[in-house]
Formats: sequence, C-alpha cells, structure tokens
Amino acid sequence: MSQTPHEYDYVVIGGGTAGSVIASRLTENADVTVAVIEGGPSDVGREDVLTLRRWMGLLGGELDYDYPTTVQPRGNSHIRHSRARVLGGCSSHNTLIAFKPLPSDWDEWEAAGAKGWGAVPMEAYFARLLNNIVPVDEKDRNAIARDFVAAAQAALGVPRVEGFNKKPFDEGTGFFDLAYHPENNKRSSASVAYLHPVMDERPNLTLLLETWAYRLELEGARATGVHVRAKDGTESLVRARREVLLCAGAVDSPRLLLHSGIGPARDLEELGIPVALDLPGVGENLLDHPESVIVWETDGPIPENSAMDSDAGLFVRRDPEHAGPDLMFHFYQIPFTDNPERLGYERPAHGVSMTPNIPKPRSRGRLYLTSSDPSVKPALDFRYFTDEDDYDGRTLVDGIRIARRIARTEPLAGWLKREVCPGPEVTDDEELSAYARQVAHTVYHPAGTCRMGATDDQLAVVDPELRVRGLDGLRIADASVFPTMPAVNPMIGVLMVGEKCAELIGGGA
Repeated sequence: MSQTPHEYDYVVIGGGTAGSVIASRLTENADVTVAVIEGGPSDVGREDVLTLRRWMGLLGGELDYDYPTTVQPRGNSHIRHSRARVLGGCSSHNTLIAFKPLPSDWDEWEAAGAKGWGAVPMEAYFARLLNNIVPVDEKDRNAIARDFVAAAQAALGVPRVEGFNKKPFDEGTGFFDLAYHPENNKRSSASVAYLHPVMDERPNLTLLLETWAYRLELEGARATGVHVRAKDGTESLVRARREVLLCAGAVDSPRLLLHSGIGPARDLEELGIPVALDLPGVGENLLDHPESVIVWETDGPIPENSAMDSDAGLFVRRDPEHAGPDLMFHFYQIPFTDNPERLGYERPAHGVSMTPNIPKPRSRGRLYLTSSDPSVKPALDFRYFTDEDDYDGRTLVDGIRIARRIARTEPLAGWLKREVCPGPEVTDDEELSAYARQVAHTVYHPAGTCRMGATDDQLAVVDPELRVRGLDGLRIADASVFPTMPAVNPMIGVLMVGEKCAELIGGGA
C-alpha cells in the first residue's frame, strides 16, 4: 500500500446527491480544499445517464451496485435495490421526481430528537437548491396520463394539483415536479447542477473517480481520513485535515462504518472486526417506500410523449387524523410487470400500471454485515410488512381497491381493455393482500440506517449537527440520517440535508 497520503481540508466520501452539494458549497471558499471520492465514473458526456427517459436502462447495469434483499417471509424476496455507481449518485439514476418534504415530515424529525430540523428552519434550504425543478412540461404530458389525473379527481374528489411544491398538501392528483430540463429531456441531477459548472474551474476541488472507499482511518476518537482503492487496484490513504464527510448513502455509509469498527460491538466481534466504537444504531432503522402494482391492458398503443414514463400520480389521505397523505400512487405509462411475471402473469403488448405506495411505512428493517471482507455486499433485511398491526399490508389492499375505482372512471376507463393483474376475480382482502405483498417492489428509497437523534439517544448514530456520536472529525449527510421516512420521494430532502450540512460546517451562501 502506498504510504504517501493525499491531504485535503475535507474529504467527501460519495459524489452522490448530498456529496455533490457539499463539495460544491465548500469549494466556494477558494482557501478550502476538498476531495470527492466516488466509486463510479463521471457522468459528463454520458447520454445514457444524462437523458432522463433512459433511466430504466441504468437499473441492474454497469452503473448499479445492485444490492439483493434477504428472504422476506411476508413480502417479495427477489427485490434488487439499485444504488448508482456514477457521479451524481442516485440523482443520476432515478426518475428525478422532486418533492419538497412536507412540513409534517420535518416536524416529525424534530420530535424524534433532530433539533433544528423542523419545517420552519428547513424551508430556507429548498430555496437554495440549484437544480432546475419544474412541473412536467406540457409537451411531455401524454393523453392517457392526463386522463388518469382527470379520472382520479372525478372518482375520489381529490383536488387537482399544479405544482406540488407550491404549498403543503394532504391529498391531490396531478403531474409531478421533476429536476430536469424539458427542452432536451436532460437531467438536473446533483452533479449536473452542483459540480458540472465548477469542476473544471476550481483548483481546490479534486474528484477521485472510480475510487472505492473501504475503511476509515481513525486516530483515537477522531476520523482523519479514509483508505481507498483505485480502479487499477492501487491502494492509498486520503487524509482530511478538518473533517471526513460520509455521503455514501443508506447502504454504503453504514457499511463503511461497520468495516471501520464502528457499530454494534457484538456483531463486529462475531465477524472478527476490531471494535473502534460501540455504536448500536448503525444499520438499524432501515426504511423504504414499498409499493405494489395493478396492471391493465389498453386498447392498442398509447401516446409516447413522456418525460420518463411515470409523470403523474396521486396522493390520498384515508385517515383524516393522519399528518399528510397515507397512500400514494405512481401512474406508469407502461405495463410494469417485472414482479407479477414471476407469479405467471403475462406482460400485455400495450398497457399501463398504477402502483399503490406506502408513504409512511411502519415496518423497520436492518442492514448488517455477513463478512469482514469489505467487498462482500451487506445484507439488507427490510422486514417488509412485519409491522404489528399490518398497517403496511392493509394500505396496499386499500390501494388496489382505489386503483380499480379510478380505472372504472372516465376518461381513463375508455382506454382500458382489461385488468391483467391481479385480475378482476381477485376480490377479497386476504387474496389481495397475498398478491400485493408477493409482487411488491421498491422505488429505491432506502433510508434511516445512521439515523439522527438527540445527543443522549443511544440508538442515534449522528446528532443534530450530523456528527457521529462518540467521534470527532466525522459527519454523515445522506438518506441514512433520516430518523423517519418522508411521505414523498426523498431526493429533494437529501439535497436539503446536503445544503444544511455545508452550512453547519461553515460553507455555502
């Protein structure tokens, strides 16, 4: 191993959604040096990445870490969790659906011990975002998606929403806001918005691409750097004079901590990993937004103009006492049958899907290591549909029933030829629950595995300043710090975490 360290003021591990923000903001100060360690290549010039409509081609490919799920007795054990291996992270990989977390989401965080993260103080960070966040453009609004919105409004009596980020909502249907450039269908990802404009202009910003971080360097109770392996196999130590900022995401941030001896002592000892800090919350509180799917065959092809084939959706609040929506739907202008096909369902030549989604799931999972070898993927046990009262399972059953109501309502009904799966003969709660759970999939929103909490919370991994409890010189900023799951897609929340982290450190506008 090379003994010549590279030294910078700050080392950002992960050039993803939050890491891009932090690196950009910190290097606004020309006297500060920052290195970004990113396991994947650059996205510059990569049309397969930068063109939003090509997002599905990235899943499971060369730019995907592709994490499996452990056996899920009450759910689908075949779910693959895509995590992007490219600059920009999952904002270079996903649909760029852009929802500001709801006020009730932030206030829930503060109630969980994240002091200073309530709705009022967090509002300012949304205004700072550099991404081009706009409603789906009129030219991208195809006719069947428009008719889904009209049918949902007519069937359920929910309001039509134009611009979900304009004001808080409890329910409503409409076209999403996206972080994209409608004129050319190009992404406005974290890397495009925060790094592309400055990466060749700032000598104080260093991008170490295709470089894998596998263990933190600790000196006593202080993190001083990280051990990395380059694409050619060369290993080196990258040192941080001030702080290490861990932004590797809800899977790889806890993974790196555990391989560095930071986590539940008993688990580390069983694998022969020397314990540097007994921190029992690392890997716990694994969250996700599971959703199921109901598919219809259409009477022939549907219009192809679309931003990314899932441009509109619906939020419902079934329980008037619930803070915010408690059921959500994506409307796919494709027959989304990957999981139903495993049960024997066929994919229609032409079709659409509705995917009932659980905004505030109650099941909690766990991430853990199975080997002391850092190259072995961790185990992801989401424990889907294991909440005590079966709230999550019942939410999906309600979702299928509501989806059918919308499908029977004009103007959407006129497009639909037949229900393909689960099929109109599946009607009782038990059958619907079994189907919904077996074909459930993820929308790739893992979170919570290094959760934030009060300084005296023994299961919190970071404090409200994002500092790892019991260590100096190390902060975490990504979806792993979420104490609870926002009701909406989390990407904008992660960008806002990045902006707040930069401010906490002393960078940013």
